[in-house]
Amino acid sequence: GHKTGKDLELVQRKTYSEVNELLGKGLIDLAFICSGPYVTGKDRYGFVLLAVPVVHGHPTYSAYLIVNKESTFQRLGDLKGCTFAFTDPDSNTGRLVPLAWLAALNTMPEAFFGRIIYTYSHDNSIMAVARGLVDAASVDGLIWDYYEKKNPTFTSKTRIIKKSEPFGIPPLVASRQFPAADRERIQNLLFGMHQDPEGKRILTELMIDRFIPPRDEWYDSVRKMEQQLNRLKEEPHAPPKP
Repeated sequence: GHKTGKDLELVQRKTYSEVNELLGKGLIDLAFICSGPYVTGKDRYGFVLLAVPVVHGHPTYSAYLIVNKESTFQRLGDLKGCTFAFTDPDSNTGRLVPLAWLAALNTMPEAFFGRIIYTYSHDNSIMAVARGLVDAASVDGLIWDYYEKKNPTFTSKTRIIKKSEPFGIPPLVASRQFPAADRERIQNLLFGMHQDPEGKRILTELMIDRFIPPRDEWYDSVRKMEQQLNRLKEEPHAPPKP
């Protein structure tokens, strides 16, 4: 805001889909969105990739399967019949990844877990596991790592029992209605942010190394996982082969 000479308004919503709708209608200009909603909503809403953060030297992140530190659970299979927290229906690390893990076990959440809840934020999922409100959750590893370093009140009461493969990190996108000249200016500011004293301070607080130009193919693994899960949904309803 300081560099552009414009006042910035922070807009938050409960669900990822609400943010997607606002972007699609041009009611917000920029947003950090999950890699899952980026993949599933790119064509429908016309997201324009602007930048991605580099964290710990990589533009990737992973899902963490967490349980209460005092529990005896050691692997996903131990959670059968337990209470599980998803974050958002459109979340990559908070729902899509654990669905893929369960598909590899030839099962589905409704058949495997005793009860499922949605917390609508990774913070809430971490807190729910720490307080024993649920037995386990799958969360964004970046957020778990951030709290573990900055404020481990709840992460210290949890334990990671599984990590996913790395995926393209949640990107910063622009509405297709946001002027191209403004998009380019924002990009240039972000790409040089780590070289500016004020920008460096902000990035350090967020545990971000710097911003770099994004590449759409970094999200192909999310697309592949989404396609595989969609095929599994369709298989029971497919007509029998002659």
